[in-house]
Amino acid sequence: MPKFVIEPHFRLHEWVAEEKDYFRLEGLDYEFRELIQSTDGKHHYKGDKVGAYQSIEKGRKADVSCACHWTVNVAAAKGHAKFYGDVYSVAPSGVFVPPDSPVKTPEDLAGVPIAVGYQSGSHYSTIQALEQYMPADKINLTFADGMLFHRLDQLIEGKSPATALFSGPYYFAEQLGFRKIIDTTFMIASMINGEPDPEDLRKFFRALKRAQRDIDLRPKLYTHYYKKEFPVRFHDRMDTRRWGPGERIVFEPYTQEVFEDARTWIAQHGIFADEGLGERNYEQAVVRLAG
Repeated sequence: MPKFVIEPHFRLHEWVAEEKDYFRLEGLDYEFRELIQSTDGKHHYKGDKVGAYQSIEKGRKADVSCACHWTVNVAAAKGHAKFYGDVYSVAPSGVFVPPDSPVKTPEDLAGVPIAVGYQSGSHYSTIQALEQYMPADKINLTFADGMLFHRLDQLIEGKSPATALFSGPYYFAEQLGFRKIIDTTFMIASMINGEPDPEDLRKFFRALKRAQRDIDLRPKLYTHYYKKEFPVRFHDRMDTRRWGPGERIVFEPYTQEVFEDARTWIAQHGIFADEGLGERNYEQAVVRLAG
């Protein structure tokens, strides 16, 4: 039986569980791989209209990985991964502008290019936030700035008038004085890659639950782990003591009602109009181990 492969996923939990030895205490035989960090972050520069869904199509190396729930929903319905339905998480997110930007309110974003990740959490959540304020033809999303760290670079360098950021980059932008115009907090889902032992999955998530308790109790003990997942060029400016805990795992089910509601919204907005939403229903696409 191969070792369970754990990949930190741009949040604190896996780092905390590893530090506290929770995976071993749960009896998990595992390998911890740091697949995200790089010195320059070039692995995040995937080009125009290449995002979370495309990386799922190519396959993930860890036994459990994550992406926004909309994209995992579609990927699971197409058979590219299995949606783990016993938990979900919530990530702080927002649209940021430079300190001297004339944009002051959400309405001011009408027509302004907003950098987001294609078919990624920032894509869907920015639409959901702004459609309260303006018609769809005024929401001007741009995908050319690529993935998360490239968007952050463009914002810092003054090349992007507005950028959607979440988790660590969200806190970094706040620290540097960029202004959040609107909150776009969104739901993240876990997906199972391959055929890991169901009992290993239970052990893995029990360890993360213990880590969530620790983060809730003393988040400032663990925010330094953000540096593990940021390109080194940012490190000397990062004061993670000022940052928040980021993504929070909720140990409640992702229900059939939520699954179907998400698909209805995606269809209404035509985000997968060319590719389709997949044919698998909730029972076929979602794995539930907790009953």
